[in-house]
Amino acid sequence: MTNVHIGLNVRDLEESKTFYEKMLGVTPAKEKHDYIKFLTADPNLNLTLTPTEQVEGNHINHLGVQLESKDEVTKHKERLEKVGFFAREEMDTTCCYALQDKFWVTDPDGNEWEYFYTKDDVEENNACCAG
Repeated sequence: MTNVHIGLNVRDLEESKTFYEKMLGVTPAKEKHDYIKFLTADPNLNLTLTPTEQVEGNHINHLGVQLESKDEVTKHKERLEKVGFFAREEMDTTCCYALQDKFWVTDPDGNEWEYFYTKDDVEENNACCAG
């Protein structure tokens, strides 16, 4: 199996753990006092959280999960709203030279996650992907 690996610095390990348990729908695969690792199969992801005293600025534009249909976008949005997330929806939007259906959730440190389905390629690139 091939996984995408993302290592995030977080201010509050427990708060971030709770957020990602809900967002990903899984419990950590490994948990130490200064480290948490999530492994998921859908999407194939190895996400690690490491506490740091201060997380400054937006060093990451955004993170995302590309889905295969609008129905999957709706399914994930409804799942996350049921566990208390605010999901900012953008349907039929032009972004990154593509026509997309998507929504956004934000983790405790301000990192934005986009769940999106690309419906078609387009020649326009509206200001987007900045959350």
